[in-house]
Amino acid sequence: MRPRLVVLGAGNRGFAYARYAHALGARIAAVAEPRPERLQAFQQAFAVERAFADWRELLEAPLLGEAAVVALPDRLHAEAAVALMERGYHLLLEKPIAPTWPEVEEVAQAKERTGRMVAVAHVLRYTPYARALRGLLKEGAVGEVVSVQHLEPVGHWHYAHSFVRGNWRKAEESSPFLLAKSVHDLDWLLFLMPGEVARVASFGGLYHFRPENRPQGAAFRCLDCPEEVERGCPFSARRIYLEAYEKGERGWPLDVVAFPLTRENLVRALEEGPYGECVYLGRNDVADHQVVALEYRDGRTASLHVEGLSRMRFRETRIFGTRGELFGDGRHLRLYRFGEGERVYDQGTEGEGSIRSGHGGGDLGLVRAFVEALRREDESLLEPFSEAVQAHRLTFLAEEARRKGKVVHVENPLP
Repeated sequence: MRPRLVVLGAGNRGFAYARYAHALGARIAAVAEPRPERLQAFQQAFAVERAFADWRELLEAPLLGEAAVVALPDRLHAEAAVALMERGYHLLLEKPIAPTWPEVEEVAQAKERTGRMVAVAHVLRYTPYARALRGLLKEGAVGEVVSVQHLEPVGHWHYAHSFVRGNWRKAEESSPFLLAKSVHDLDWLLFLMPGEVARVASFGGLYHFRPENRPQGAAFRCLDCPEEVERGCPFSARRIYLEAYEKGERGWPLDVVAFPLTRENLVRALEEGPYGECVYLGRNDVADHQVVALEYRDGRTASLHVEGLSRMRFRETRIFGTRGELFGDGRHLRLYRFGEGERVYDQGTEGEGSIRSGHGGGDLGLVRAFVEALRREDESLLEPFSEAVQAHRLTFLAEEARRKGKVVHVENPLP
């Protein structure tokens, strides 16, 4: 069987998933995308015959495939996911499932009602590194896991790109920082240390990217900024985008700023659009750093640090158990067994684990699992949807704890 996919959203994520699916033998049967230039590029790349300017128009057509890739803006995820499942499509659903808990519940209920397969794009689970790490834990490498510390170093320029200048800079227009960036980091904690969480606490907020921190003499746009100010700013749009282009870089994040990606289009976007603005204008409101603490009902603990002010690199995880300690950085796994010394496992992963490197192999792993699940009609090949829902619930509870300054008790555990 050659699965047929329809793709909703021909931006960076939709294009990436389609590329992997096509390489794995799936047929891209249709695409929905409101931006004409991206729609045309997608059609040409995958020889797609059916194209729609609005994803709702696609739903009015006869069933065009077995599955749909949902890579729409966050606020459209729930509406599209429910409608597609009701129409008869299985889903590869970009994170988050939805930007509010009631909408996540609607999607979960639709899945239960329709029996469709849903692969949530929690790509960390689908990397070779993740399989090796969980394999060691299942073998009892550290004994019983008691505590986990996890760091998501977003990267200073990535944070400025996506959460100050980009689509996720306003929580009301997209979703909170923790949900948009790190729902799959909370999912990662559940992946490594399954169990029922009893209490959630969280702290953090918008500390640095505020008008009062704007350098003296800074212009409203980086291309207009005095050289002595602009050259000293690590968040300069000239450096992040224009100089990167001149050095030969292509793809993300440059093609998010300008498409088609040419120097002329890039300069125009930096002169006119949000990606050329000073990061200290106050047009963003999401947190630039956040800490989450989890206490399980059996007394085990886990913590997550999400840092916008950081060097971009692979996520880092420390696992503490009754027989040893394990540290992972996306490539190396360093196992220390009490009384036995250290052993290092090298997974050979390249890049820094971002979109540019396919999330350390997670994008390919996710799509491969989804395509194979379609071929075999076997949802067990996918990571459990129920655990993705649980991770979303913990994310919303963490946001409640942060905003209200309290420890949130998880009164009604998910089944």
